[in-house]
Amino acid sequence: MDNSSSSSGVGVLDKTMSVLDALESGPASLAQLVQITGLARPTAHRLAVALERHRMVTRDSQGRFVLGPRLGELSIATGEDRLLAVASPVLVQLRDLTGESAQLYRRQGDLRVCVAASERSSGLRDTVPVGSELPMNAGSAAQVLLAWEDSDRIRRSLVGARFTAASLAQVRRRRWAQSVAEREQGVASVSAPVSGPGGRVIAAVSVSGPIERLTRSPGRIHSQAVLSAAEKISESLHTYEGAR
Repeated sequence: MDNSSSSSGVGVLDKTMSVLDALESGPASLAQLVQITGLARPTAHRLAVALERHRMVTRDSQGRFVLGPRLGELSIATGEDRLLAVASPVLVQLRDLTGESAQLYRRQGDLRVCVAASERSSGLRDTVPVGSELPMNAGSAAQVLLAWEDSDRIRRSLVGARFTAASLAQVRRRRWAQSVAEREQGVASVSAPVSGPGGRVIAAVSVSGPIERLTRSPGRIHSQAVLSAAEKISESLHTYEGAR
């Protein structure tokens, strides 16, 4: 792995950052860390375990390394989480346009976490409180967060999932996903990907509500609005990064 373009000249720091960078796209075993970072196996293991002690890295239910809670705590403490700052007004606009609750999800290990939401003010709605941890085996946001992962991660995640590899291929083609009673009976949703400056999918924007309103083909009604919201957030993130 060539890190020359981002080298600080402090070897141990650069190697540590290569481990964190590798985990940014999702869980990784020690063997995967070695493959992604190019570090020697003992070095990768030593750094990952040291990061785990400082809660910068933790393990998922399968023993794989994932980004730890300390990173989120630091982000909240600085108040500089650009994604949330950009996404919050867009979610409000999406809620007002669709008349449905809107959410923003990030993947964290084997879960997806609702990191921002704008709720429908009245009537029947699908309420997902900020901080809610939902499984990655069901729901349109899970499909979006998984669709652009590498083939090995997709294969592992499809075990017990309510969707298939063919479903994820369709999500990649049209850049949005829909679900009907996958995560919860009576609830439908539509989601689209938010990409970071490097083009990697870092979050999913969703609208969700009762099937009675969204119908059994919710994408036909709301896919364009959700796609537009996701693209607006992605463009703002790219603009911010380019201005730095």
